[in-house]
Amino acid sequence: MKELLLIAISAAFVNNVVLSRFLGLCPFLGVSKKIKTALGMGAAVTFVIMLSSLITGLIYKFIMVPLNVVYLNTIVFILVIAALVQFVEMVLKKYLPPLYESLGVYLPLITTNCAVLGVALLNVQNNYSILEGIVYGLGTSLGFLIAIVIMAGIREKIEYNDIPKPFRGTPIVLLTAGLMAIAFSGFAGLL
Repeated sequence: MKELLLIAISAAFVNNVVLSRFLGLCPFLGVSKKIKTALGMGAAVTFVIMLSSLITGLIYKFIMVPLNVVYLNTIVFILVIAALVQFVEMVLKKYLPPLYESLGVYLPLITTNCAVLGVALLNVQNNYSILEGIVYGLGTSLGFLIAIVIMAGIREKIEYNDIPKPFRGTPIVLLTAGLMAIAFSGFAGLL
């Protein structure tokens, strides 16, 4: 149990997928304008990462390794992730249309979100069991959620500040992301 907790904390804070590994920057920068939208994207990414960790772990351990086709893991993992994102998109469109509309083009981009694929590949690379892979996926997705919600909160506050003209828009967002990455590097000594 202690090892699982360390995996989750490490994935969420020390090796934050966005601020330490720099994976998943497209939705992080694109959807973090409002907290509500950021929460929706974080929840969608959490769902996809959790399910993809489970399914890719099962496929890898029980199909790919016995058949000695582990060299196909990237292709198989992308197909699994694409199917899961289609499922999430259909559910959001049917049950949460406002969130579906606010996420816009970024929802299908979860398919190509390298953070989701990165979790599946890191589970294999780190030789995690299926349970450890799910915990790692949970920690990673919580880290993504924390980062995107913090960024959205900061961006909402920045709108009401007097920013010098050269720093308005993308430059201030990138500076903020850089400062957040520096702040999260302080967690490196945690574990």
